[in-house]
Order: sequence, then C-alpha cells, then structure tokens
Amino acid sequence: MRKVFVGGSIRIRFLSGDVRRRLDNIMAQAFTILVGDANGVDKAVQKHCADKYYRQVIVFCAGDSCRNNLGGWETRHIDVDRSTKDYKFFMAKDIEMAKEADYGFMIWDAKSSGTLSNILELLEMGKKVLVYMEPDKDFVKLHSTEDLQRLLNVCSEESIRIFDSKFNLSSRLQSKAPVQPLAFS
Repeated sequence: MRKVFVGGSIRIRFLSGDVRRRLDNIMAQAFTILVGDANGVDKAVQKHCADKYYRQVIVFCAGDSCRNNLGGWETRHIDVDRSTKDYKFFMAKDIEMAKEADYGFMIWDAKSSGTLSNILELLEMGKKVLVYMEPDKDFVKLHSTEDLQRLLNVCSEESIRIFDSKFNLSSRLQSKAPVQPLAFS
C-alpha cells in the first residue's frame, strides 16, 4: 500500500481548495496518509480527513501522547529524549514519517524550517515531493535536491540563514551538487 507523508507549517491553519482537492485525490487512490500531531497544517489535514471519514491515516507523535488526533486513527509514538521539547524533539517523528512514506506532500509558507527539513529529508531518501507554495498558491514537483535549490529562491536571505543554522542546509545541498540559484518562471 502506498503511503504519503503530508505536512507543513504550523502557521498555516486552513487548507486552500487546491490543497483539499489534492488530498481528495490522494484519498481516492487509497493512499495511507502519514501526518503529524501538531497544530497548523497537521491539524487542518486531520480535520479534512475526518470530515471525509477517511480511515487510512496514521498520526505520528513524539513521546507518549498526541497533541491532535481528530479522527481517532492509529498512532505511532516515536521514542525521543524527553529532557527537552525543542526542534529536534519534534523532528524525530517527521524523520520516521519520511522513512515510512513513498512520497511527500508539503504545504509550505517559504518560512517554516521544519517543513523545509521534511522536504530535504524526503529528497535525500530518493522520494518525490509535491510542495504547495502557500505564498504563490502553486504546486511544485521536486525530484531532487537540485529542484529544491531552485525552490529556495523564493526565500529571504534571513530565512536561508535560519535554515542553515538549524539543520546545515547549505552543506547538505552542496554535498549533492553545487548551489546554482535559478529564477522561477
């Protein structure tokens, strides 16, 4: 059975009609949806799936309890270091979703470092990612880190610095291919 990791920014609380239609297509193909338990996109995706009575959903949670599981679906509790609830605490569940998924579908505001990290993880594992760029209201298909490099042109320099400090974005991209900024048309 095919599985898709759906995620995105905690700042995005509502799904556009285009995103809801893509989710409906995923459900029509009977994919298992892997989703986190955070507010924002995770909760909005859960709400959409619950509204459609879709049962093929697995909610991933860091630690013992889920923050959100709107449909009462199966859960996967990822064992993490409980001494701190920082970025790495919550990324553990995202990495597990990326490993289990066949594909990724990310809803990104071009600012969320967690979402970008998920995109990079999936690409590094050789998995395709469909990204809905919230600022542009457009879908972008990514097949490689080179595709991701082009997508990063929409980000501010400050955002790139933040991404770099959180998860070594530049070095991870440069280890794959030289960074060649290209403008989107």
